[in-house]
Amino acid sequence: MQPFSNRVTKLLKIEYPIIQAGMIWTSGWRLAAAVSNAGGLGVLGAGSMTPALLREHIQKCKAATNKPFAVNLPLLYAGIQEQLAVVEEEKVPIVITSAGNPAAWTPHLKSKGITVVHVVSSSKFARKAEAAGCDAVIAEGFEAGGHNGREETTTLVLIPAVCKAVQIPVIAAGGIATGRQLFASMVLGAEGGQLGTRFVASEEASNHLNFKKRVIQAGEGETQLSLKKLTPVRLLHNHFFEQVQAAEERGASEEELAQLLGKGRAKKGMFDGDLEEGELEIGQVSALLDTILPAEQIVNEVWREFLDACKAPFHFKS
Repeated sequence: MQPFSNRVTKLLKIEYPIIQAGMIWTSGWRLAAAVSNAGGLGVLGAGSMTPALLREHIQKCKAATNKPFAVNLPLLYAGIQEQLAVVEEEKVPIVITSAGNPAAWTPHLKSKGITVVHVVSSSKFARKAEAAGCDAVIAEGFEAGGHNGREETTTLVLIPAVCKAVQIPVIAAGGIATGRQLFASMVLGAEGGQLGTRFVASEEASNHLNFKKRVIQAGEGETQLSLKKLTPVRLLHNHFFEQVQAAEERGASEEELAQLLGKGRAKKGMFDGDLEEGELEIGQVSALLDTILPAEQIVNEVWREFLDACKAPFHFKS
């Protein structure tokens, strides 16, 4: 397929403006390399990696692809300085930061020649990212899985608002799994799309097969934004979710919710495959998925559908 050219593809040096989200317990070197080799941007999810494990995944990704790839660094996690040191030593070309203040590390990363993209949930945070020197922002709507913004702004509203607020390129995220959804986001002003949930249900994703199967079985209304007193996260309904919901309905304190969450709950659900007691982070768009596919096929199908949408005339029912 013919490569596409806009500010995002030029900035990231990729063929198609398709970015794979850097998700914990999911985005390892196999997935990142497969997406990059297919023409998108593969991303390693450092949030569930120790510095040593991150180095291993970076090195394996380098061996598996000669295309650009990125590392996602959630700034709220402990050990961020050690992870940054690994990223610098391994000369990773692109870093996607999230869940924190971009001003804390963007100037440092830029001084090392690293392209920096920051995930935002509002126009206000997009302007802060631009002021901090970020090269682009990923505007992530309320539909997205995993950690989410408290504003609960949907992608349909967020994308044009952020595009109006900043001059740097905007990448859409939240509720994007198909080429038509990517097309719609770009009509709204975005110059690319980040897909998370679609790549959770890929053969190369490092999460447990139980989780992948549960994702493609999910129906409409089976995810909900929870734990807003801590860090908001969209979860699939299961026994753990029901415990969280019951605690929130009775007005549980932040401390009680943190105790309920405990340690290793996300690993238990997504990596170990405990579908009842684990934390199952996934987006609303899971309701549209019914297959587990190779990452290359996902990229190709999304891009083919995007091109078809570009060519197709608009049809209005009378």
